[in-house]
This record gives sequence, C-alpha cells and structure tokens, in this order.
Amino acid sequence: MTWLRGLRARLVITFVLVGGLSAVGAAGLTYLKARDNLLSGVQNRLLDDFRNRVLLLSRDVPLPADDNELELLAEDLEVGDREVYVVRDGGIPSDARITAELRRTVSGREELAWQRVTRDGVPYLVGGSRVMFRAGGQPSGITVYLVESLAQAADDEAAVLRAAQAAALPVVLLAVLAGLLAARGVLRPVADLDRAARRLGEGRLETRLPVRGGDELARLAGRFNETAAALEHSVGELREMEARSRRFVADVSHELRTPLTAATAVTDVLETGADRLDPDTGAAARLVTAEVARLTKLVDDLMEISRFDAGAAVLNLNHVDAGAAVAACLRSRGWTDEVTTDLPPDIRVPVDPRRLDVIVANLVGNALRHGAPPVTVRLRADAATVTVEVADHGPGLPADVLPHVFERFYKADAARARSEGSGLGLAIARENALLHGGDITVAPGPGAVFTFTLPRCRR
Repeated sequence: MTWLRGLRARLVITFVLVGGLSAVGAAGLTYLKARDNLLSGVQNRLLDDFRNRVLLLSRDVPLPADDNELELLAEDLEVGDREVYVVRDGGIPSDARITAELRRTVSGREELAWQRVTRDGVPYLVGGSRVMFRAGGQPSGITVYLVESLAQAADDEAAVLRAAQAAALPVVLLAVLAGLLAARGVLRPVADLDRAARRLGEGRLETRLPVRGGDELARLAGRFNETAAALEHSVGELREMEARSRRFVADVSHELRTPLTAATAVTDVLETGADRLDPDTGAAARLVTAEVARLTKLVDDLMEISRFDAGAAVLNLNHVDAGAAVAACLRSRGWTDEVTTDLPPDIRVPVDPRRLDVIVANLVGNALRHGAPPVTVRLRADAATVTVEVADHGPGLPADVLPHVFERFYKADAARARSEGSGLGLAIARENALLHGGDITVAPGPGAVFTFTLPRCRR
C-alpha cells in the first residue's frame, strides 16, 4: 500500500473526499427536504379531505345513530383505498393499525389526530376524530378513524433517494477526474524538480528547470535554478582551487627531485665517512642522512598521490603467482624472518607487480612498525577474488580511528607507540587496490587486521 503515500494518490483521495462529501451532503439534504415536502403534502391533503368529508356527511346522521347509520357513514367516508371505521365514543375499532395511543389521543381532544405506522413494510397514515356537531345541545357520541396507505408516497420517496444517489455518483467521478488533472498539473513540475535534483546530485551542475507561470511551483523552480547556479559557481571554484593545489604539489614534488638526488648523494658520502668523524659530527651526519631519506620518500609518495589525483596512474597487468609475489616482497625487504606466512602456491591473478609490491610492503611494514609479533600474512582465493590478510598482535586500533586509517596524512598517534611515517602509505596502498578493482579494509583483531582483496578476472 505504499502507493497511498504518494502525492498523486493523496490529491485524488482529497478531491474524492471533498467532492464525495459535498455530493452526498447535497443529495442528502435534497432527499430529506423532498421527502418532508412529499410526505407533508400527501399527509395534509389526505387529512384535509377526510376532515371536510366528516364535517359534510355527519350532518345527515340522525341522533342517536344506530349501527346501520354508522355503517352508512363509514361507507360514505371511504374513498379509493381508504379504510374508515365509525364507532361510538370509547369504542375500539377492529383494525390493529389503530393503536391504543392514537385512541387515547382522540378521546382527549376535539381535533383530528394522526400518526404514521408501518405494517409488513407498508407505511400507513392513521387518523381519528370525534364528531363534534351537536343536536339538541348534545355531543354526537361518534368517533371516526381512517387508515390510508402511503405506499405510493413511499415509492415516490424511494425514487427521490435513487435520484439523489444517481446524482452523487457522477459528482464523485468528476472529483476523481479533477483530482487526476490537478495531480498531473502539480506533479509534473514536482517530477521535473525530482529529476533535476537527481541530475544535480550526479554532478551535472548545469541542470536547470523551465520556469512557467508565476505560482508557487514556478517560484520554487526559480529558487532551484538560483541554487544550482550558485552551487555550480562554488563547485567550479573549488575544483579550480583543488586542481591548482594538485598542480602545486606535483610541481613542488617534481622540482624537489633534482636537489634531493644531489642531497642523497652527499648524505651517502657523509654516512660512509661518519665513523671517521668525531661522535657529535658523525651523529649529525647520520641524522641528516635519515631525514633526507624520509624527505625523498615523502616526495615520492606525493608524486604518486598526484598521479592518482590527476587520473594518470596506469596498470601494467601481468598474470602472476600471488603467493610468489608476496614472498618476493617480504624477501626483498628482509622481513622473511619477522613474518609468519601462509601462501598457497599457483594462485594466479592479473595484477601490476610493482603496485602489488607497494600494497604488500605498506601493509606489512605498517604491522611491523606499529603492531607486535607475531605478524602473519595469509593468502586465500575463491572463484571470484584473491584475499591477502595482514594481521599483527599489537594494541590494535580504537573504534574511532578505524574510519580514518586510509585518509591522507592521518596518523593514529593515540593508538601507536611510534608515528614516523608521513601518513600517506595506507592511502597509496588503497588507491592502488582500487585501481585494480579491489579494496583494502581494516578491522580489530587482536591487533589490527588489514584485508586486501583483488578480483581474479579483469572486466
């Protein structure tokens, strides 16, 4: 029933409720008024006719009247389907439709009394009156009753009801049509706004809405266009600033390569002769050598990040044995004795060997520097993916640190005993994983557990 929550359904329902209630209310009032007028007209006509006939015909009745005279008066008062009963005062007519309540009312007044009763689904008008002419100064002692069917009036009333119902149905249908037309008129701009907002969210900042008319929806479209234009301008400025920043980092990194190469050559000479220098000078030479090495690594990382940002990073794919490639990475860095491995053979995967080496080196180096032994590297594979899991048994990462470990220049100082890196290693590792169509995730262990996944097939 989710469609009932839609704007179109609500508009149609509102129109139907308003139109339907209005139609039903108008038809009901019309029916009640027509019924009252119909019944009142029939009833008054019948009662007036009966009253006049009683006054006219009772003059010829001798007093005291015997039973024959009463029967003749009853026959004279009967017209059509009307049934008339003439009894002496206090007498009880034989017709059950003449109720005791009506008889009591008639006996206590000198005017015609009446009531409507229903028997077997047929309505009747029942009335009674004492004949109040006098002869010799004495009351007549006669009471007359009439019973007249109102079936025709009931049929007319039912016809009025059917007409009211029939009149209400087209109104409801018109309300549905009006609701659909109104919903279409309202929802078209809303649908346009929804599509435009979706395109804007997809990055198509040039999206604009046509402004038609001067109503609230037109003003809303105008506001949307103004907002989109301001957003496009702001995003354009941000993109330009970001591009300038990236170019600046790339240019600075590139320009630093030449002096750093020269500085590295000088520091290599200094480190070679550090043992022949006095202790303070030798320590200073080794410190300079270490810092130049760190600076060189930072510049290399910045240039690598710049290539990712510029979309210039490319893959040179080869089908390699994943286990052998991971083992070669550990061996080239002298970590074989420090890491426990589980590397099944003959798991081949299409990767860029250089970038795979960067990923594994960053993850294992991070575990060795910041975790605690044993550090384990496990290789697993299924039909779709290859997974490399690097785990240590150190203090692990706090929950508030986990979402940020792959951010650039982020250092989890509160969770690590040392923080000597630049904070770019894990960011570069993840960019390389994403470039392969895989990813790197981290979870608490014991220690920290980094999981690197690669697809076994490239699309």
